[in-house]
Amino acid sequence: MNKNYILIYLLCVCSLSFGQKKSLKRANKLFDNKAYVEAAELYRQLEDTQESLEKLGDSYYFNFQMKKANDAYKKLFENYKDSLDLEIYFRYANALKGIEDYDTGDSIMSDYSNLPENTPQLIEELTSLTPYNYAVNQIKSGSNIGDFGITYFKDKVVFASLRNSDNPKYAWNENPYLDLYKASVSEDKNLENVEPFSEDINSKTHESNATFSSDGQIMYFSRTNKKRVKIGDEKIAVVKLYRAELIDSAWTNITVMPFSSDFYSTQHPTLNKDNTKLYFSSDMPSTTGSFDIYYVDITGENYSNPINLGGTINTKHREQFPFITNEETLYFASNGHKGLGGLDLYLSTYKDAQFEEALNLGHTINSGMDDFGFVLQDSIQEGFFSSNRDGKDRLYAFTREPNVKTYFLEGEVRDKNSKEILPGSLVTLFNEEGNIVKQIIVGDDAKYKFETEPNKAYKIEGYRSFYIPTLEDLNTNEEGKIEFDIELEIESYDDAEDIVVTKTDGYIYIELENIYFDLDEWAIKPKAAKTLDILVNLLKKYPRMEVQLGAHTDSRSSDSYNLVLSNNRAKSTLNYIATRGVDNVRLKSKGFGETQPLVDCDDNCSEVEHSINRRCEFIILK
Repeated sequence: MNKNYILIYLLCVCSLSFGQKKSLKRANKLFDNKAYVEAAELYRQLEDTQESLEKLGDSYYFNFQMKKANDAYKKLFENYKDSLDLEIYFRYANALKGIEDYDTGDSIMSDYSNLPENTPQLIEELTSLTPYNYAVNQIKSGSNIGDFGITYFKDKVVFASLRNSDNPKYAWNENPYLDLYKASVSEDKNLENVEPFSEDINSKTHESNATFSSDGQIMYFSRTNKKRVKIGDEKIAVVKLYRAELIDSAWTNITVMPFSSDFYSTQHPTLNKDNTKLYFSSDMPSTTGSFDIYYVDITGENYSNPINLGGTINTKHREQFPFITNEETLYFASNGHKGLGGLDLYLSTYKDAQFEEALNLGHTINSGMDDFGFVLQDSIQEGFFSSNRDGKDRLYAFTREPNVKTYFLEGEVRDKNSKEILPGSLVTLFNEEGNIVKQIIVGDDAKYKFETEPNKAYKIEGYRSFYIPTLEDLNTNEEGKIEFDIELEIESYDDAEDIVVTKTDGYIYIELENIYFDLDEWAIKPKAAKTLDILVNLLKKYPRMEVQLGAHTDSRSSDSYNLVLSNNRAKSTLNYIATRGVDNVRLKSKGFGETQPLVDCDDNCSEVEHSINRRCEFIILK
């Protein structure tokens, strides 16, 4: 290659490198300004580096283009997995769930959370746990580019929409700014007579998520600031909450809420039914995650300081779009609780001055994408919600019916002391009359699972040979949990009683003082009776214990004689115990004669050795 060609080649390489840097700088500026559509187009043309792939994936992710986001994140993880921020794991996992690749999504989410994730199993569990099943239909008369955040207003509905093409375009998604619209609802749950809500409310920036007082005279809504402010390293146009009053058919006295700010967002308002509390979502400084749900108490036109709903509702991620019913059941959207992907819809009941643990509404209403903006007409069990499950924000109508709950009782059987699982144990479920409902012998994992009925009292027993049965009480209360996890811990006889010993031959013995018989006799002597009474008490203490009574002789008579003598002594011992109130089906007698000496001394035994061999042994059979 001559010098001129080399020079031309180097100039081309430098030009490409300079062009790449210039394009990356331009793409990053667009990304920082949240112009994700335009930014994605530039990143797509750049060399695949960690920065370009990460921001390409994010640009698609923030605009719900999960298939494209997955393609970018997949390349990113293949080449740079070990150097990525954990939040990229979170977004990648949700993008995978958004296209229903649950196996890969759960694996990535497990890496993120250090907890096992199993979305198909969660879907199955929620099938029995959720209080309602939902029949869902997309509203056909919606906008082609996006509607969401619907609410009831008198005999109409009000919602946010991108349908005003005269509005400026929002660089984030290159769609028009949001306005509020009102409409009537047809019998088949479609929108009719759609028109802008009010010129007094709609402006040249975003308006969305209205809520109205019970008399329809006061509204609260979200409005985005016209100017961005620098918060940290970003310039952000925050969202504020506004209040307006309906006077002479016009919305007037439009004022910003005192707890809104130029430095954080307050949005998604909803009123309780007596208009005394306003719930909303915010990323104010006290927030646990990116957005939390708060409320303020309302007294006339005065508002308390915002109160965070706490850890049963809020996580380190997003909780938004609250809605509260007459019964003080809170519905909200979250991507921080266990879900199917993206934002899911949850409920939490207010009880004993706090909101209870959040429950996912299940797969009949939730999808792998964002599901949010739930509103309900309590009396007729129907309502609306929003979802971007087809790639754009849409409105959906639902009707719901009570789910026939299945109550489950499950757990495992373990040794009380070693905590080891005990395969082969028998688990029995009894009803309140003491009758057996179901039984199972647990498998290698020592787990059991029973289906039960609501509002019933049960007892559950764990049992295994050589162990003391454990009995637990429970009630399946309609207002309480419907899934019970009871770990049955059972204790072995060996651990529970000092006189029970497992020996090296593998048998479990009851060690009592040796009992003696007169020469050639098998009658129970008074001293032997006292020893046997200890055994009687043990058998009465443990009604399922079964024992073999074994009699042994020394070797000073013939084999046949000693065998008969030992059998007679064993039977005599059994009869004595039976007369003390122990069912003889729990007892087995056996004479061994001289066949199992402890001291193998043949015919040369001393008196001490003969006495050792001449014994009664008590072996636990069950």
